[in-house]
Formats: sequence, structure tokens, C-alpha cells
Amino acid sequence: MSLAKMPNERKLTLCRKYYMAGFAFLPFMWAVNAMWFLNEAFWAPPYPEQKQIRKYVIVSIVGALVWLVGLISWVVVFQQNRSAWGATADYMSFIIPKGVP
Repeated sequence: MSLAKMPNERKLTLCRKYYMAGFAFLPFMWAVNAMWFLNEAFWAPPYPEQKQIRKYVIVSIVGALVWLVGLISWVVVFQQNRSAWGATADYMSFIIPKGVP
């Protein structure tokens, strides 16, 4: 689907749908929304719906970055403390490494 062929109202509707889908714990949708509508939000010739699309794109970028930072933080903390957490960490793991903790 090409954004260039879509009417502006449809672009806004699609951008809003991707934005709302990100709230269903799907931060990947925010990243897709930001990448797909980045040109429409900032570099396309001005049109009435562009201001709302720009808002959705900016918030999608921020949301995706917050999720990314949170995920990376959790992975680092879990990897550093897995053996110290004992059985609790083992219950959270799909694969329990063998060897000395």
C-alpha cells in the first residue's frame, strides 16, 4: 500500500489505528507507525491532517523508545542477577543454563 495514493483523511485514520494498537502492548506497532509516517509528518507538503499525524508520529517514537529502553534494562538486570534470584529466576526462564552459576 502506497501512502502517496491514499487520501489525507485515510492516512490520518491509518496512523491513528497504528498508534492505538501500540497501547495493546505492541510497541512494534509504534515503531512501524513512526517509520511509515515519518515523511508524511515532517517532509510532505502541508495539508490539514498533517498536524495530527505529526503528533501521533512523535508520540509513537517516544513510546517505542521507552519500551526499548525498558526491555533492554530488564534483559541486563535479569542476566546479571539470574543466579542470585535462585528458583524465582528459574521459573521465569525457558532455558535453564547448566554449569556453575
